[in-house]
Amino acid sequence: MENAASSTCTNRTYGLDGLAGGAAALAFIGMSIAVLPICSELAIFGASMAGACVGFLLHNRYRASVFMGDTGSLALGGALAAMAACTGMFFPLFISSGIFVMEASSVIIQVLYFKTTRRLWGFGRRMFRMAPLHHHFELCGIKEPIIVAGAYVISSILALLAAYVGLISA
Repeated sequence: MENAASSTCTNRTYGLDGLAGGAAALAFIGMSIAVLPICSELAIFGASMAGACVGFLLHNRYRASVFMGDTGSLALGGALAAMAACTGMFFPLFISSGIFVMEASSVIIQVLYFKTTRRLWGFGRRMFRMAPLHHHFELCGIKEPIIVAGAYVISSILALLAAYVGLISA
């Protein structure tokens, strides 16, 4: 179950150049540190996945020419979930995947709010201008590189927190 949820959350984040790849790289770094005391081979796998994401980002800077697509984003989420499933580190996964969780939650909130207001008032209203959340920020006038950079800052803080939680709980 967690594999499907993690893959779907990562897939919802895909949509801006570098958003899913950079957030996934940072999540893999956090998970690699978190699982290091339990399974060093899995930590190497996570570091390799982070390196692959960084290589993809360096090759495919802003104004992307190669798109990751559903195949890539679903695989990244599945790999993160597999790291957690093999070690039992689900709470660090939840923390390190915070950007993915926020993006997927914005879609759920948008749908629930629309259906609730349609049932109450006869017409649906929206909580966000567009879901997932990164598209809402775009429609608010924030430029794509600024949204991605902000997501990187949040992801790096969450990766550090996930690594800390993983290390103290191992």
